[in-house]
Amino acid sequence: MQRIHSRAAFERAVAHQGLTVIKFYTDWCPDCHRVAAAYEEYARDHQDQALFADVNAEEVPEAAERYDVRGIPTLLVFRNGHLVDRLYSRDCKTPQQMVAFLDKALDSKVNS
Repeated sequence: MQRIHSRAAFERAVAHQGLTVIKFYTDWCPDCHRVAAAYEEYARDHQDQALFADVNAEEVPEAAERYDVRGIPTLLVFRNGHLVDRLYSRDCKTPQQMVAFLDKALDSKVNS
């Protein structure tokens, strides 16, 4: 999993050919901490199916603004550089919600 610390690194991750999943978080967000370990484990277990990245929304605010990330954690799914799905913070309160979304996102990649 990549840790993104700059706008340039974010743009490179988004431009990746194939599936890219980017999680926006902040250090002070309790829900972000609740899902962090599950996201890291999921990324490790599925690294052959997608590029996974983490972005601190306060460290790279232009990326969050560009994709209208208003709540955290938010997951964005890109396919060949195009945004194809999003998990809003209101639906990403537990690891189970996040994993269900990721399973669906990766399954849709296989079926598209």
